[in-house]
Amino acid sequence: MKSIKSIKSTKGKIILLRAGFDVPIENGKVVDSNRIEALLPTIKYLIKKGPLVIMSHQGRPKGKRDMNFTQKPIVPVLEKLLKIKVKFADSCIGDETEKIVKNLKKGEVLLLENLRFEAGEEGNDPIFAKKLASLGDIYVDDAFPNAHRKHASIVGVPKYLPKFAGFQFLEEVKYLSLVSKKTKHPFLLILGGVKFETRLPIIKRYLKIADNIFIGGALANQVFKEEGFETGISLVEEKNYNLPKLIKNKKIILPTDVLVLGGTKTRVTSPTGVEKNENIIDMGIESIKELEEKIKKAKMILWNGPLGKSSTKLDIATGKIIHAIAKTKAISIIGGGDTGEVVAKMKMEKKFTFVSTGGGATLDFLANGTLPGIKALE
Repeated sequence: MKSIKSIKSTKGKIILLRAGFDVPIENGKVVDSNRIEALLPTIKYLIKKGPLVIMSHQGRPKGKRDMNFTQKPIVPVLEKLLKIKVKFADSCIGDETEKIVKNLKKGEVLLLENLRFEAGEEGNDPIFAKKLASLGDIYVDDAFPNAHRKHASIVGVPKYLPKFAGFQFLEEVKYLSLVSKKTKHPFLLILGGVKFETRLPIIKRYLKIADNIFIGGALANQVFKEEGFETGISLVEEKNYNLPKLIKNKKIILPTDVLVLGGTKTRVTSPTGVEKNENIIDMGIESIKELEEKIKKAKMILWNGPLGKSSTKLDIATGKIIHAIAKTKAISIIGGGDTGEVVAKMKMEKKFTFVSTGGGATLDFLANGTLPGIKALE
């Protein structure tokens, strides 16, 4: 992939930037601007080069013009961060949008309305991709969180324009590649959260690379269920992944005690001691201590997924492990998603080597080593 620093000439050219501005919006206001702020270096660099058109998406409007998913609330955030006036187009394509684009001057920024208001975006329609490409002369992708999607703005548009990767995109690939290309040992992989289907390829790949793989969160619940333990009303999947065979590998570590909630009362028990009316919401203090010891010895740590039920105030383990990793000198990479959000809320991003902005894209990259959005830029 070519960096935007390798763009030779932008005179008289309009730059089309694919951004990842799918941020939480409540009551018409952005409540978490981390993904926007992560792209500031790229945006500020491109503003100096020429007129900038930014395209992105918001939520899942399913190809319909649903104003609950408008991009408009992002405009004041950009204006505050960039300290300039930001223009807004009510549609990502069409005559009116084209007129605004043609009148843009160097240093001006235009944000397009939600790409997913058009069915051609998620359908990767070549006609829609061409219409988007016609808005610019140079294509830049800095939407790593969306690079696992085969959508028109990700894989279609770069077929028609000179293509480059933004600074954040390159940073994501650089640091996420470290764990497989420049591994430091002992290497500890920590996996939590839900959806074993998305984590299983990662576990299988990193069993060859990691020294230990700690499985927590609802993923651990799934293992307990398949081992035949009572999991009560805990979050588990109906699907069977043949996990008892997988966890025979000595590299894999599971919680030895869990925090359960029964009605309004909590207690700590072994994974075999959960009752039918109880919900596993976190791992116990002994499991936390065991993981902390592994963290102290590790020289490289990769973590994705909360270790407790993040929707409750009883997710103690995630916070404790964040602090434990922050104290080490190990190369520490947080794999975005819910874990990255917790780190951001604790304002501890700078305590780690790298915090990914990706969610599904990060998981797919870790499992496969590449993404459709990466291939489209090569």
